[in-house]
Amino acid sequence: MAHPDDLLGPGEHVVIDKHPHWRALLLPVVASVALALGGASLAGPVSALTWATTAWFVLAGVTAVLVAWLVVAPVLRWLTTHFVVTDRRVMCRIGVVRKARLNLPLELVHDVRFEQGALDRLLGCGTLVVESAADGPLEFDDIPAVAEVRAALGRVLDGGHLQEGRSTNGRA
Repeated sequence: MAHPDDLLGPGEHVVIDKHPHWRALLLPVVASVALALGGASLAGPVSALTWATTAWFVLAGVTAVLVAWLVVAPVLRWLTTHFVVTDRRVMCRIGVVRKARLNLPLELVHDVRFEQGALDRLLGCGTLVVESAADGPLEFDDIPAVAEVRAALGRVLDGGHLQEGRSTNGRA
């Protein structure tokens, strides 16, 4: 799901549009495997109960709540989270039901840096830190290819982001 172009101003171009790094989906994958294994291991004992029908409904209800909380919600959050840099602003959009948006004009950005731990370097992600005149530093976690994003944002801030109507990621 790409960033909707109708949220852009006239003549505004998307330079970077990223979801969080795929490692944000590790917990949902592990949870779905654990829930499947847990459900399969409980199937035999539940069937042996004298009140098996009620137990099946309880087991199904608990499993459905856990799947929604541990699998569906994080995947939807990942799908609907966008870190976007245009030629005019830095934006972050999060959420399906409860939405949060950040719009920071590039004129307010003073400095951009990134931080990576050992695991971040191994996985190719990191935290992008944007210092602005508006507030304290803004930290965007789990940005994939954070060094390249930082370099592209630096080019945008220096004014060298567009050449012949095309942005650095190929979107016009």
